[in-house]
Amino acid sequence: MSDKSTDRCRDIERSIIKKYRKEIWCKFTKAINTYDLIQDGDKIAVCISGGKDSMLLAKLFQELARHGKHNFEVIFLAMNPGYSDANYQNILRNAELMNIPLTIFESDIFDVTTKVGGSPCYLCARMRRGALYSKAQELGCNKIALGHHFDDVIETIFMAMMYGGQIQTMMPKLHSTNFKGMELIRPLYLVREEDIVHWMNYNELKFIRCACKLTEQLEKEGNLHNDSSVSKRAETKAIIRKLRDINPYLESNIFKSVENVSINALICYKDENGVKHHFLENYDSRE
Repeated sequence: MSDKSTDRCRDIERSIIKKYRKEIWCKFTKAINTYDLIQDGDKIAVCISGGKDSMLLAKLFQELARHGKHNFEVIFLAMNPGYSDANYQNILRNAELMNIPLTIFESDIFDVTTKVGGSPCYLCARMRRGALYSKAQELGCNKIALGHHFDDVIETIFMAMMYGGQIQTMMPKLHSTNFKGMELIRPLYLVREEDIVHWMNYNELKFIRCACKLTEQLEKEGNLHNDSSVSKRAETKAIIRKLRDINPYLESNIFKSVENVSINALICYKDENGVKHHFLENYDSRE
């Protein structure tokens, strides 16, 4: 790196632990401690999509490795599922600028999912996660870290109620059911998206958004917001934003709603084995 590039990278790093310490760094470390996301001896694949969230996550892990109490190893794992050359070069440029040493592997996921028809986003997400798990495990990792943030969490809760008729959340960590010994962690769990955007703009950084071929095609056709697979989360964002004008505590209350669940005030619930229980089962015994 040139002296100018080195200085720019240092400024980006300094902004995380200085200017955005309260909004980003402290919430990142709080999530790690609150949800016990990292243990000594971990080898973690930080999954890099090229977007603002994953690139920030990479820098946070670098800072944690320098200053943190945990003895762990990190690989910055990037998959090329079929990005356009422009998007791929954008990822490489940002990684070089921010001094993030990428381990890159290729896949044909975009080609496969665009041939499916209908709404391929769910399939794409599952295939990408499976490919990341597989490569991380091959590299000796026991965890993958994804860049989902606070807003992703509350939108998931809200969407589950509106479109799924259920109460559930995006968990801060999960054991993999298909890759033995592997775990998924979400260290940005408490970080607000608007603070990530502020950090990005402050440092004049430009990252890719969703870069799949379907999204690019819909944007060219002007149909991006007419596709249900793309618009549901955007629609949810808009609803939450509008309701926040009425109740400024809305987002924190949505988040807390899945921490303050009263089993006795539910009609039905499923236990950890998926067995459904009805409130009438023990109703008379509570007299």
